[in-house]
Amino acid sequence: MTVLAAVDLGASSGRVIAARVREGRIDLTEAARFPNRSVAVHGRLYWDVLGLWSGVLDGLRALGDAAAIGVDSWAVDYGLIDAAGHLIANPVSYRDARNAPARDRLLSQLDTVDLFARTGIQPQPFNTVFQLAAEDPTRLAAARRLLLVPDLLGYWLSGTPAWEVTNASTTGLVDLATGTWDPALCRAAGADPDLLGPITPTGTVLGPLLPEIAAETGLSTDTRVVATAGHDTAAAVAAVPYEGEGAAYISCGTWSLVGVERDTPVTSAAALEAGFTNERGADGSIRFLRNVAGLWLLNESIAAWRREGLEVDLAALLGDAARVERLRSVVDPDDPRFAEPGDMPARIRAYCAQTGQPVPDGPAEVAACVLDSLALAHRRAIDALEDLTGEAVAVIHIVGGGANNTLLCQWTADATGRTVLAGPDEATALGNALVQAQSLGLVAPGPEARRAAAAASARPRRHTPRGSTGPWEHAARRLQTLPVGATE
Repeated sequence: MTVLAAVDLGASSGRVIAARVREGRIDLTEAARFPNRSVAVHGRLYWDVLGLWSGVLDGLRALGDAAAIGVDSWAVDYGLIDAAGHLIANPVSYRDARNAPARDRLLSQLDTVDLFARTGIQPQPFNTVFQLAAEDPTRLAAARRLLLVPDLLGYWLSGTPAWEVTNASTTGLVDLATGTWDPALCRAAGADPDLLGPITPTGTVLGPLLPEIAAETGLSTDTRVVATAGHDTAAAVAAVPYEGEGAAYISCGTWSLVGVERDTPVTSAAALEAGFTNERGADGSIRFLRNVAGLWLLNESIAAWRREGLEVDLAALLGDAARVERLRSVVDPDDPRFAEPGDMPARIRAYCAQTGQPVPDGPAEVAACVLDSLALAHRRAIDALEDLTGEAVAVIHIVGGGANNTLLCQWTADATGRTVLAGPDEATALGNALVQAQSLGLVAPGPEARRAAAAASARPRRHTPRGSTGPWEHAARRLQTLPVGATE
């Protein structure tokens, strides 16, 4: 048996997972969990990356042993490193309000259709290219390297800087045709292209653990640091136990990433208009997908209720939501008013009032509204996938934390009229570990071997559609006609 450390950093928490590899199967045990949160200071929203680092070290101490370590996290956010190798400032959160004006300024200089064809990346305000356009010029001038969050922690662990390909592909700075950084886009965003080094293949061994980190954690200096699939969605998709052809995935957590894996990108004007993007997978495939706001709306609602002093148990809340009238009120989860932290129930009620729908009253009705709306958003994305690729979707794999939300999984099956296979719920950590295992020769190379190992490590739960999709079709048409153009 070999133990690997899968460090998985999410928007609300981080974990260190002990992945035990035995006879082509990987069993996961949580060694440590620690909070992650964005912190507002003088109108800027930062990540407490040093708090995350401390949590990672505590988790590695709890392991006791590991042959290798790999770090994955959310995409696009970065740390700037000075000439001495030190972090200049905490990374700014992709949810910070600075990004949208910067995107508008940069897109006034660049053709949006050409930019999409050039990078394959949907021009979202949070993309790294737009964050750089919003960056403090003095910090950029002082920087010698820009490292995305998992690469930053990998650098602190190994001393080796890397720019792992799955995460690099999300930045909006990579030329889709060449697979290399686009210097002209870096300069347009105000950044020196020399901040970015050669793009690192997924699974590259960066080196051994630094002696001082080994001493602090009790791990061996023989422990390898691996550039695993650094983007958490790429790691999650690497663990999807596909059953045959015609399968789509939904990596469901804070975001719902709805997509398919392809050999070639889709960069048509229709794909741009529909909000799709093209990112690299762990094996060099293209993950053609659409970002949906995901369980962020429910998580923020629960946080708001708890701030008000309400005791909210998720299982009980979902049970109550299941008894609420279906599709009574629906919202567009991608509406900009839902993007930033805050009083999400109040925003949902305001949206419903503005659009002439019944206003949800109490946590159960708000939760039902959110989950109905997410199922509709999943349906919309799946339908668009079929239209844009010309390929039918027969089954949907829901992986990640959302796979445990049986209500959302069932309503997605009902809304789409397709079988949903839910699990693994720890897909990101499993995919992270699978890439490490292949890098160390513990699992045979290639996507088929990895999928076989994923299937051996987790058994998905099946949700079959119930009843007609007619009510969902009616709700989808209703949502398209809602007057949502006005601000709150």
